[in-house]
Amino acid sequence: MKKLLCAVLTALLVAGSAFGQQTESPKNPTKNKPPATPQSQEKPAETTPKPEATAEQKPAIREASGDKDKDKDKEEHFDMTEVPPVVTHHQMMVDGKALRYTATAGRLPIKRGDGKIEAEMFYVAYTLDGQDAAKRPLTFAFNGGPGSASIWLHMGALGPRRVVLQPDGFMPPAPYRMEDNPYTLLDKSDLVLIDAIGTGYSRAADSELIKKFWGVKGDIEAFSEFVRMYISRNERWASPLFILGESYGTTRAAGIAGYLADQGISFNGITLLSTVLNFETLEDNFTNDQPYVFLVPSFTSIAGYHHKLAPDLAQDMNKARQEAEQWASTEYAQALDKGDALTTQERQKVIDQLARFTGLSKEVIDQANLRIDVRKFTHYLLIDQKVRVGRLDGRYTGPDPSGLLDTQFYDPTGSATQPPFTSVFNNYVRTELNYKVDMPYYVRAQGIGFDKWDWGSAIRGFPDTASAMRQAIVKNPYLKVLVMEGYYDLATPYYAANYTVDHLNLPPKYRENISYATYDSGHMVYLPTDGLKKMKADQAAFMTKSIP
Repeated sequence: MKKLLCAVLTALLVAGSAFGQQTESPKNPTKNKPPATPQSQEKPAETTPKPEATAEQKPAIREASGDKDKDKDKEEHFDMTEVPPVVTHHQMMVDGKALRYTATAGRLPIKRGDGKIEAEMFYVAYTLDGQDAAKRPLTFAFNGGPGSASIWLHMGALGPRRVVLQPDGFMPPAPYRMEDNPYTLLDKSDLVLIDAIGTGYSRAADSELIKKFWGVKGDIEAFSEFVRMYISRNERWASPLFILGESYGTTRAAGIAGYLADQGISFNGITLLSTVLNFETLEDNFTNDQPYVFLVPSFTSIAGYHHKLAPDLAQDMNKARQEAEQWASTEYAQALDKGDALTTQERQKVIDQLARFTGLSKEVIDQANLRIDVRKFTHYLLIDQKVRVGRLDGRYTGPDPSGLLDTQFYDPTGSATQPPFTSVFNNYVRTELNYKVDMPYYVRAQGIGFDKWDWGSAIRGFPDTASAMRQAIVKNPYLKVLVMEGYYDLATPYYAANYTVDHLNLPPKYRENISYATYDSGHMVYLPTDGLKKMKADQAAFMTKSIP
């Protein structure tokens, strides 16, 4: 399970993600254009937050002397006093039309039965002015990790303001800046971007209570309660409701849909971006070779991008992927199933074909016992150039910070994306949203330990929320699902997601409600401008189809 935790931690960032998710550009950076004059016209906040003591960490209360005092002083306690959100007003242009909208930044309380606040979840909501709330769609969106804040979707895809990257999605030179997002979803739906407890400005009351929310079950219940609380406080029970989750956020989205289906809250549509619902498709062991099979088509895509495929494959990448899928799910899967019973001739045939589809040397494949995982592939694909390719996005490359052979694992994607997103968001939340606090915004959860995540159903096998998704679908025949996939994503390979969806055991009538969108991008399909534009069009069309 440690292997699983490490794998998910690196990726689901978004996300997503995954957290997200950043990298060094393998290409020469283009020159930045002069910063555009912001079109957002912000009015003074209607509500000013109280001094930051209301949201800051407080010293632990001393109960006794000696070691007990020292241990108590190490505990974190956060003020759970509820304060009004900060409201600001803005304007931007989308497709030649002026959009006037209200931004609301604050924290919603998560309470236990007697009303005591156990945690507060930070969110930023965007609502279009002058709309009928009963008819206006409302989308709840979040990244994953687990342990990632949602700035990636917020500032990279959905929100009205976005981080300025190079057109291909690679890192620009500092200082980083933002601009109006011409592909924001705000013209189609109101938005609520939510940070998981322990990330962003979301906090549990103390170090003991974080354990309640730091796991599959507690996380799903907290987000579900947030949804209920938000639509109640904002009179949105009659609105068409949507969820958009990235990376581990898809695990969460499926769980929320299943959980709230029994609480009387139904969704019109769920978008799964860079999907993982069943971790059996990601985590290998001596009796589970599925992940090796599902990775092959993504290996082929990335090898093709870096010109490591034979000419007959490289000339048509769509055909190459199809061939890789066919071979991986038949001959390769059958060979792996034989295990040590594989003959010498059969083994050599697999080595030859796997080298053909991955661009790796036959020696590496032989030494790996025919089983190439993400770490081996990202290390060896471009080892002749002494750089590693990205896990979250195989287009990215970069040298290992500690040396070619000394770094246990390194994803250049994160190095290229985290600095601009972190810098821009911290500036944006204070200067434009007027949400000014002293507590740090955690892009990734700090101090609570990723290895403490409670995987719940893992006791019965691999963690899984595909079953919860199925329950939500069969209980609501009108629920639509859109699966978005990046071909260069090794964190949540597209072929693994397809396998999971194909094994939901749904009648034909319900399968018609599931659709797919694919991208020549990685885990965060919206980093390249072309990917962002396509994502907006795909999501808008999906929402139109999902509302009667």
